[in-house]
Amino acid sequence: MNPLFPVSEPTPSAEQTRWFVAEVHPHASALKSWLRARFPRLPDVEDIAQLAFLRLWRRQSRPDSERPKSPKAVLFAIARNAAIDQVRHHAVTRTDPVAETGLLHVLDEGPDLVETVSARQELEFLAEALRGLPTRCRQVVTLAKIYGLTEKQVAEKLGISENTVRTHVVRGMERCTEYLRQHGVRREA
Repeated sequence: MNPLFPVSEPTPSAEQTRWFVAEVHPHASALKSWLRARFPRLPDVEDIAQLAFLRLWRRQSRPDSERPKSPKAVLFAIARNAAIDQVRHHAVTRTDPVAETGLLHVLDEGPDLVETVSARQELEFLAEALRGLPTRCRQVVTLAKIYGLTEKQVAEKLGISENTVRTHVVRGMERCTEYLRQHGVRREA
């Protein structure tokens, strides 16, 4: 029995090991840097990176598994999912259903995979931030920012003044921005 690979793990072939060392492992430092930049409050970047490597290794160790066209994109997507899971695990928030947001199942391994996964998960964080707003504020922000209604249209639809609409939009966006910042989501310029 190989002590590095427990009985429950398939023993890697020499080809599998060479592929992993050549195609996946060189991305370790870039992955850790990317995680630190994307999730500045994440305390366990090393652990998340190791978990991502392990999950990719296990995926590629299955007999029916094909090698991805872009191992780096898959590795980064796995790491981002693990980081999001850790942030969610530590976050204690009240959530009221606003809209359903499904988890993205990664099937495409195209060059924009990481950006696509990132955008979807940031959208899910935004939905969580919106759920945390007071009811009227959430209605105003949703109509103005999600549906693109003008202040006048929102005011007419909800029976409030345009000034009240502006106030709710400003306060709602500030609270959403703060929520996203507290949960390690930040947009790059």
